[in-house]
Amino acid sequence: MSTAADTATGTDKNASADRTGARTEAAADVITGARERIDALDDRIIGLVQERMAISAVIQEARIASGGRRVNLSREMDVLGHYRDALGKPGTSLAMTLLELCRGRI
Repeated sequence: MSTAADTATGTDKNASADRTGARTEAAADVITGARERIDALDDRIIGLVQERMAISAVIQEARIASGGRRVNLSREMDVLGHYRDALGKPGTSLAMTLLELCRGRI
């Protein structure tokens, strides 16, 4: 069991291993830094998805106002193909999720 003094002096190496699954302090440091970068990327991705949703709503509003349908299936197929080509089969699932998030928000 570690004490406050151990933690304060940085001698509690088990805490890093518990958080990261690493077996060395150096690996724990690499993992912690990489996770911080991933968290920052996730925040940017969420922001971009929210921006995509807003733009999609504008497109849907214009399409419906002109007498069209909310969804353009040929465009959705293009998006699915684009993601599949760039990311493989999982890209199709990602694109489906994005399309679902962006549909029907009016």
